[in-house]
Amino acid sequence: MSDHDTVPGRSMFGAVVVGVGTAGSVRIQDMLAPMAGSPAEKVAVKGFVSRRKLDQQQEVSQISVEEAVQREDIHVAFICTENLSHEDNIRAFLQAGKHVCVEYPMALSYRAAMELWDLAQKKGLILHEEHIELLSEDFKALKREVKGKVLQEGTLHFTGGPLKLNFGFPAFSGIARLTWLVELFGNLSVTGATLEADPDKNYFKMTAKLKTSSDRTLTWIEERGPAFPRAKNINFQFDSCTLTRIPAAPRGTVGLFMQDLVQFSAKLLGQVSPEEIQKEKLRVLHCLELAERIQELCQS
Repeated sequence: MSDHDTVPGRSMFGAVVVGVGTAGSVRIQDMLAPMAGSPAEKVAVKGFVSRRKLDQQQEVSQISVEEAVQREDIHVAFICTENLSHEDNIRAFLQAGKHVCVEYPMALSYRAAMELWDLAQKKGLILHEEHIELLSEDFKALKREVKGKVLQEGTLHFTGGPLKLNFGFPAFSGIARLTWLVELFGNLSVTGATLEADPDKNYFKMTAKLKTSSDRTLTWIEERGPAFPRAKNINFQFDSCTLTRIPAAPRGTVGLFMQDLVQFSAKLLGQVSPEEIQKEKLRVLHCLELAERIQELCQS
């Protein structure tokens, strides 16, 4: 076990935020004003890392990666960079004995994710992949709606604007949608996948054919281009009804990143059971394995 192990005795966990785009800025904000009475109060931001030379962010100072890795008052790293650099950042902080919370996907290959998880386990550290899309009120409402119904077949079609190159293949950059399908319908297998792309127009459409364990077909479409609105369209046919829209739900009172911070902090404090952590790990790895298989089929 490492000296930064998840012992309830540690009074505070010092944290560094790596990458200060939208997510990184929210991470800093949430740690500066954590949810009262929650485990998040035990995590205190000590600095941020950015490739750009920046002024203080919300009165938090910029530090180098080298300093963040070496400082003894930093026990935790929040990785909020582009997807392509997640793996290297996670590895650097785990090797330095720091716990890691990373935006999805933690890596752009299943094998890399397995290696990172093995490293975390060997060092007695928490490795947590953020999945705020599972914490949204609309997803919770959809999950309640789907519960107990028997799927016949279904489609989830996501549209959005163009992505920069460093977000990885669409099956990885869009893994939030794949995670929805696994959470709703259990473990899946990939039966086929295609990719249409027009780089000149900044457009792509990835179509993946999936099967549930009870042999029902699911289609996942990830489509992006300059004129596309950000939207999730569903068509889930059940034995009793058809769902064609995600149920409307009021916005939650606690922000999504704050909910995730509370979950991660609870793990740091040893308040989450090993069974729960293992279940989450298996889901994350399953989704990464599916994403990799989809990429292989699209590129073959």
